[in-house]
Amino acid sequence: MQRSPTYSRVRLILGDQLNINHSWFAQPDEDTVYGIFETYSEATYCEHHIQKITGFFLAMRAFAEALRAGGHEVHYRTLDETRKAGLNSITENVADLMQSVGAHEFEYQYPDEWRLDQELLSFSEKVGGVVFDTEHFLSTRDDVAQLFEGKQTYLMETFYREMRRRHHVLMDANGEPATGQWNYDQENRGALPKEISFPAASTFVRDASDVVAMVERHGIQTMGRMQDNVFTYPVTRDECLEALADFCTNRLPYFGTYQDAMTVHHPLLYHANLSFAMNTKLLSPREVIDAAIAAWRDDPNGISFNQVEGFVRQIIGWREYMRGVYWAQMPEFEHTNSLGHEAKLPRWYWTGDTKMNCLSHAVNQSLDLAYAHHIQRLMITGNFALILGAHPDEVDAWYLGVYIDAIQWVEITNTRGMSQRADGGLIATKPYCSSANYINKMSDYCKGCHYDPKQRTGERACPFNSLYWDFLDRHRERFSGNFRMKMMYRAWERKGSEEQVAILERAAWVKEHVEEL
Repeated sequence: MQRSPTYSRVRLILGDQLNINHSWFAQPDEDTVYGIFETYSEATYCEHHIQKITGFFLAMRAFAEALRAGGHEVHYRTLDETRKAGLNSITENVADLMQSVGAHEFEYQYPDEWRLDQELLSFSEKVGGVVFDTEHFLSTRDDVAQLFEGKQTYLMETFYREMRRRHHVLMDANGEPATGQWNYDQENRGALPKEISFPAASTFVRDASDVVAMVERHGIQTMGRMQDNVFTYPVTRDECLEALADFCTNRLPYFGTYQDAMTVHHPLLYHANLSFAMNTKLLSPREVIDAAIAAWRDDPNGISFNQVEGFVRQIIGWREYMRGVYWAQMPEFEHTNSLGHEAKLPRWYWTGDTKMNCLSHAVNQSLDLAYAHHIQRLMITGNFALILGAHPDEVDAWYLGVYIDAIQWVEITNTRGMSQRADGGLIATKPYCSSANYINKMSDYCKGCHYDPKQRTGERACPFNSLYWDFLDRHRERFSGNFRMKMMYRAWERKGSEEQVAILERAAWVKEHVEEL
């Protein structure tokens, strides 16, 4: 006799909760149905890159199939289906599913975004829901808040060392760092040599025309480009594991040394590009760092220690740390603007149409691939927005939309905090700003550029130069006493009033004509 399609329990799986190793999935339960929904609310809470929406929908669909293959009951609704039913939010779909299958129990995992956390908490209280851990992160939501309780500023290095100790990562038997040194950051700032090659990365080609057509059919405004509707990111567990293995074999050997370098010749250089796989939870941070450490142990001559330590620090340090900052500071963090910046981002952040080669390259790469590595984000697009004086809301909206890995917990802390210093210095001891000198040192962007990186004034002077000094000048009261910035202010004072006036006049012109740069 065929079983009636009724279930006592509905479990919600969000698009960034695709963890097949979660204890929920240890064995099928005939009383439980899993709900996965493509919703208008999630597709429109910001203007997303078309590849971002596509990636999440494809990964969600693949995960639903993986669950079904494991014997689990899954109720999946596409955007077409949720729109036709007039169910535009996550909780509307959950309520409808519970009613349609006769369920009286609701379970969900902690969301990683404040807005969804509040929405699901409110809904759960009404229906008597139960919440579970995502079983993904290596720290709790509260670890950063507890570690820095009563402190005016946070320090990632303190958190990083605590995580290394707690999880015994790269530690010796006595609980000390394996090499006697915690941090190899000084060795990980190399500029690219003239003769260097970049290994090709694994790609996973699939036609996404159906998803793109569906998004367009429902009038969802997107940004960015996807050539011929071909999507190349990994969206299944097996594909993500393949991408991880590819990184450990082909790019980890030079990751640390050149992690701050930039070039027009290759978008990845030696970066992992695993953040989408991790932020959707298709890969866990533990297995990622374990794979990197195993690769180093297997080939310590081919992979030096600074490479693996630099990578581990990004995962167990920065990634976990930024999540902790998010939960320690939200929702107030979303509205911080300590520098009082009010300017709009130039429209060419959405087109890449600028004569500044570094920004043209970084923006166009972001629009083409929904990807830029962390130094492009911090020291090119973020740096320019900071010294221009762009409002943090403008910067947040762009970063949250343009990158495939952008979920608010990791985006806003890196953008509004680390990049734009709108948090008043909670995360970083100094603003991440620079003139063209840094860009010229760490990249080949300045070669052949319309602007001269060595000029501060004049029509061909690189806009980064005048804006940099203008930023320091207008925030003198705030930063001149900062021990990490005293050298910069002494350099500014040595220029003399006549040169200072010329630089500030050039900066004023740049800001007035920013759309024409």
